[in-house]
Amino acid sequence: MVSFERAVRAGAIYLELDVHMSCDGEIVVSHDEGLARSCGRDALIREMKWAEIQDGDAGYTRTFDGGATFPFRGRAIKVPRLSDVLGAFGDVNYLIEIKQTEPSLVPQLLATVDATGLRRRVLIASEFDEPIRVVRSLAPQIPTNFPYGEVVEFLQAMAGTRPGYEPHGAALQIPPEYQGWQLVTTESVEFAHRCGVELHIWTVNEEREMNRLLECGVDGLISDFPARALAVARSRGR
Repeated sequence: MVSFERAVRAGAIYLELDVHMSCDGEIVVSHDEGLARSCGRDALIREMKWAEIQDGDAGYTRTFDGGATFPFRGRAIKVPRLSDVLGAFGDVNYLIEIKQTEPSLVPQLLATVDATGLRRRVLIASEFDEPIRVVRSLAPQIPTNFPYGEVVEFLQAMAGTRPGYEPHGAALQIPPEYQGWQLVTTESVEFAHRCGVELHIWTVNEEREMNRLLECGVDGLISDFPARALAVARSRGR
């Protein structure tokens, strides 16, 4: 929540976050499936009750000097539920990435989004095909990204090997390059736009790369440094 609050204060109107589900059905905001890196606890979210997760210190392991000091430890920073984040920031949009596949958290995730009345402010993402298939089945009006298999199809279509290609997702979210192959070029951005698809790039932290990607015409930068990304975008009139 500290990071989200600082991003919004810097002017961000989009927040990207990852979700898992506790064993008693709470949608939990966490990149990792466990709490080792955040709370110093060797436990998996899907095997814990929400009360156990809430008891953890989410600032416990955060250090900027190699472990000499832990400035966020003991400051009552908690692992949040998705409902806590969705209810906190007014006119913000959310990119929610599903990291957990078993058991499926999609029905509970959609119920959480609906309880906050923010269905029109979310895009749901996953690298896995099954969660996205279920989201599209249960809530076809919610935009999604391209899971891994659809990213491959997009790249094949761009190479001209999939005639009649029609994308199913609203936003293609990819890294700038993969195994030495530069994925994001002016040509790939133009092809995405011809298909009616936005292009979001992760994870972009260096100003030089931000400028290059914006020059190519990408629609979004996913960054660990939102104030830096916003400054670069504003400098380019974005």
